[in-house]
Amino acid sequence: MSAPVLMLGIDVGTTAVKVAAFTLDGNPVAAHTTGHPIDRPRPGWAEQDPLDWWRGCETGIRSVLTGLPASAVKSVGVVSQVNTHVFVDERLRPLAPAIIWQDQRCAEIARELDARFTPQHKTRIWGGPIVLDASFVGARAEWFARSEPAKWARTRWVLSPKDFVVAKLTGRLATDRLSGVRVAGSAGYLPEAVNLVDGLPGKLPEILDPETPAGPATHPALGSAAVAVGTMDAFGAVFGTRTTETGRGMVSCGTSLVVAGASRESIPVGEVVTFPPRNGLFVHAGPTQAAGDALRWWGQVSGMTIEEALASAATGSPGVVFTPHLMGERAPLWDSDVRGSFFGLSSATSTADMSLAVLQGVAMSGRHVLGAVERACGFSLPSLAFSGGGARSDLWTQIHADVLQRPMERLRVHDSAALGAALLGAVGAGVYPDVETAAATAVAVNRVFTPSLDADRLTPLYEAYRSSHTALHDLHRRLADWRARNTPSQA
Repeated sequence: MSAPVLMLGIDVGTTAVKVAAFTLDGNPVAAHTTGHPIDRPRPGWAEQDPLDWWRGCETGIRSVLTGLPASAVKSVGVVSQVNTHVFVDERLRPLAPAIIWQDQRCAEIARELDARFTPQHKTRIWGGPIVLDASFVGARAEWFARSEPAKWARTRWVLSPKDFVVAKLTGRLATDRLSGVRVAGSAGYLPEAVNLVDGLPGKLPEILDPETPAGPATHPALGSAAVAVGTMDAFGAVFGTRTTETGRGMVSCGTSLVVAGASRESIPVGEVVTFPPRNGLFVHAGPTQAAGDALRWWGQVSGMTIEEALASAATGSPGVVFTPHLMGERAPLWDSDVRGSFFGLSSATSTADMSLAVLQGVAMSGRHVLGAVERACGFSLPSLAFSGGGARSDLWTQIHADVLQRPMERLRVHDSAALGAALLGAVGAGVYPDVETAAATAVAVNRVFTPSLDADRLTPLYEAYRSSHTALHDLHRRLADWRARNTPSQA
């Protein structure tokens, strides 16, 4: 029997590299996950070794393709965590640990840069009253230039993880405009954004469409498979959930939560990102800071494994509210000072109640983002595709249905970002004419979770969740000032 023709998807995530092989109609064949650590050397910092990403790719490729000829792989696509940046020299050698999207060290610099623009200027440049936050590449570059001037002088490229991997797979330096958050537009890089930092424009790679082949693979296990430029993991999940048609929406529950919706119109909403249109279709999306990462944290501090924490939550009772802002929050708050909290605790509160609150709090952050996404769309989304690691839990999927008050369509492929990456590669190789056709062919629903009949009982808890940010805003800022004064300076 001849070997099947495969498309390969690589997702360089926050906690792991996932490599997955699919048949050309989207059926999963094999997958491998290689975990990698997040280093937190100081409060608010979050770093990774970029070579861990590459080692994960090599291990995953070898594992998934064991026993198959290199000719079996038709195409490769790569997506990755976004707003994570690595500074490399001309030989792709990292000059420092990568600063990942959770990192808040650049918050003050980001405020400096953000203050240079009036709301009117922001609307002209970015299409709405956006916020340049601590994950903005300009803030990262300015911090690196100030803190490590010698290394900044040696920096040849500032890359996202997938750009780093694609460069090592093909030798070509390229990115896509979707991954160039706040610095790339429909006509290329935005001069007002990249010129904020001296030297930054010349250190950014060329911009190509995500499905454009960067070149043939140079890895021996991949033969001459075409490797697509790829895009951010959130947009990989957009493709891998078929959020490529107006009226469709998705929730991807991974390390962070991403909520997105697609529409033919775009209403400016500052709380979420509206991407440049593809074939007249706008995708509006908002990433939070901690979803699976909040569950990981709770398991760590409570002494439970992830599985034990989920089992604990299944026996808990609602009433405690958890805000998952453990390292600040991105959408829809864009507040690097806010921090997580439990409230509503009493002497009767159990560990199980708090476990349940963690799962519900993550879903509440998704409902908060969903409101902004729907305002940007101009209509309510009737249902949402649900994917990511959280989709492996029936309980957490049902909690999202109850809190967001929408049917959740759990997909056949949970790792929707890896599937989306594979679809981009297949389009680049000519298997499909476009990613919309690819998604319609390859994305399938496994099970639909509908809101419980008594789901409305959670609305008061959600309203308390929403009120907490305003009520505690000044407190969080005072605590941020305290942390700044009492954190040791960098050696």
